[in-house]
Amino acid sequence: MVHEVRSSVRAWWVAAATMAALVAAAGFRSSTGALLEPLEHEFGWSRGITSGAASLNLVLYGLTAPFAAALMERFGVRRVAGAALALISLGSGLTLVMTQPWQLWLLWGIPVGMGTGAMALVFGAIIANRWFYRRRGVVTGLFSAASSTGQLIFLPVIAQLAHGPGWRWAAGVVAVFALLLVPVVLLVLRDHPSDVGQIPYGAPASYVEPPVVRDGPGPARVAVTTLRQVSRSWTFWALFLTFWVCGWSTNGLIGTHFIPAAHDHGMPETTSANLLALVGIFDIVGTIASGWLTDKVDSRYLLFGYYFLRGLSLLVVPVLLGPNVEPSLFVFIVFYGLDWVATVPPTVALCRAHFGLERSGVVFGWVFASHMVGAGVAASYAGWIRQGTGDYFIAWMTAGVMCLLAALMCLSIPRVRAAPGDALERVGQETPQI
Repeated sequence: MVHEVRSSVRAWWVAAATMAALVAAAGFRSSTGALLEPLEHEFGWSRGITSGAASLNLVLYGLTAPFAAALMERFGVRRVAGAALALISLGSGLTLVMTQPWQLWLLWGIPVGMGTGAMALVFGAIIANRWFYRRRGVVTGLFSAASSTGQLIFLPVIAQLAHGPGWRWAAGVVAVFALLLVPVVLLVLRDHPSDVGQIPYGAPASYVEPPVVRDGPGPARVAVTTLRQVSRSWTFWALFLTFWVCGWSTNGLIGTHFIPAAHDHGMPETTSANLLALVGIFDIVGTIASGWLTDKVDSRYLLFGYYFLRGLSLLVVPVLLGPNVEPSLFVFIVFYGLDWVATVPPTVALCRAHFGLERSGVVFGWVFASHMVGAGVAASYAGWIRQGTGDYFIAWMTAGVMCLLAALMCLSIPRVRAAPGDALERVGQETPQI
């Protein structure tokens, strides 16, 4: 009994440290929008330069994510998480002394982009799978909400500091917080419960830890091989392209440009930052509700509804923005929060149904990469539109139309009737070839 209690306590401490690390990683990634205008005012940089740096951050974040598992398998979860937090702290801290645009691109891109990418959803999934036998779904849900929590905690603080003492204080807060978490992660995290003589939370006393498989292809090779296999399937490309649009219309456009766009319409930056943080609250609710619906409704129809309604909402954004928070704008914020990552549960379900349980995680890793690359492209595109035309109108219209097209594309995904575990062998048979 005492051993079981110790295992339970340690598992939840590990979960708490993981959640804190994920929040820190999400904090900087969600705060770049609040730093665009302060950087432009001090250095005279254009919107194209600052949004381009944000784009590089998002792209490297997305491209690192599919290989994060390979890094953790080779070097250990504890070491990779500690190094990732140190990279985030280094990248954010060095911005305090930068003077040239290339330095912003370098710092926001490589150390921060790759640092946050190494701590994407796969980090939380590995910790949940290794340390929890029971409550694994609850813990995974908490880790998934870390991005929203980071946005909720950091955005108002970042905006207040950037508007008051200056953007350097804002960047410094992120750097210090990430750095302080490095020793916490190194002290609390362990790669496996067996490293400290324990078993996963809720596991029976007879539990035997699965052996580490060292034969066969490495994780990175598996990721590339899986991509080559599933790339023959229309279902994969439908999910890939629709999630590209998802990233374009969330992290890329709203996450990066909502604050400066609202400021163009006379709204104070602190107010728009608080609204964006409010999105994070409803994001948590929307994700849980979408997961519940995914168990009951055809995932293709859920995605159709999410993208269709998101597209309509983006088409009316220019009319809603103004100096004050009107009821119509508040409704938009609530809806967008509920819809922000509601696309994740049905997308994951379709990956599992069409490509099998064993490799659905790798497939979703590539689909998730498309999400962040799409976000990166959108961040630059919207910045160029703003720089060239003086407003974001074309950017809003482009995103709205893309979401409507993505909604129709979801309906082109075929229904799977056989058992999900057998779906991998059916790739190229039940799904149209391209």
